[in-house]
Amino acid sequence: MATMALTPAFASVAHAAEGGPPEVVMVIFKWIHFAILAGLAYWLFRKVLPPVFRRNADNISSAITKATAAKLEAERKLKEAAAKFAQLEQEVAEFRTQAQRDAAAELDRLRALTKVDVEKIQIAAKAEIAAAERAARVELKALAAKLAVDRAESLLAKELTPAVQENMISHFLESLRRPN
Repeated sequence: MATMALTPAFASVAHAAEGGPPEVVMVIFKWIHFAILAGLAYWLFRKVLPPVFRRNADNISSAITKATAAKLEAERKLKEAAAKFAQLEQEVAEFRTQAQRDAAAELDRLRALTKVDVEKIQIAAKAEIAAAERAARVELKALAAKLAVDRAESLLAKELTPAVQENMISHFLESLRRPN
């Protein structure tokens, strides 16, 4: 169809080239050139470029969708991280409180153990003191008995002369001979 429209134009150009006015030929040539370019532009914009633009638009739309999804995911992760951070501060506070409670309980336990150990040491010391006291009393009694025996022996040695001894033996023998 385009060749039919262009055939008379080419014929008039050929006729003009044979001797027609050059200005008309130039105007016709410009119109032909314009028609070719306009047809090419129309074909390009109607047939070739819409799929390219559609692909570009689809790619851009897909990229926007992906970017929106990535942004939403990033915001979700940010909210999770903020929540975890808030929970972390709360957990740290709970750990501190628990550690203080545990330390206080351990201190009380150690105080109770120390008190029990002190009481055991006191009981052991009292028992040891009592045993030492008994041993000292026994030793003191033995010493007193020894001193008493030594003193009595020395007194007897002074007062018991051979005449007194003989007198005592004879009284003893006489007491044995008497009937009761």
